[in-house]
Amino acid sequence: MTSPPSLTPEQREAALAKAAAARAARAEIKARLKMGSLTLAEVLASDDVNIHKMKVLAMLESLPKVGKVKARRIMDEIGIAENRRIQGLGAQQRTALLDRLGG
Repeated sequence: MTSPPSLTPEQREAALAKAAAARAARAEIKARLKMGSLTLAEVLASDDVNIHKMKVLAMLESLPKVGKVKARRIMDEIGIAENRRIQGLGAQQRTALLDRLGG
């Protein structure tokens, strides 16, 4: 097994800041989904890199009236792996999600 690259303190600080910003952006997206100010259709059609890197399960759990159990059941029925990210969804999976949960 290889060791991680050694970073200077400045590089490490920059990487930590970048990761924190990405987490905050994804949290904002999930909050907007929960409030209803962002729809599933908008998320699936977005070209935002922060949305692309979100896990489908986290996105579904953020939707109103969809909890952990229902999100997993929907993913099972459609055939989406539990660790799949939004950018990895196929066209048929996106369509199936929209048909199942609405726009």
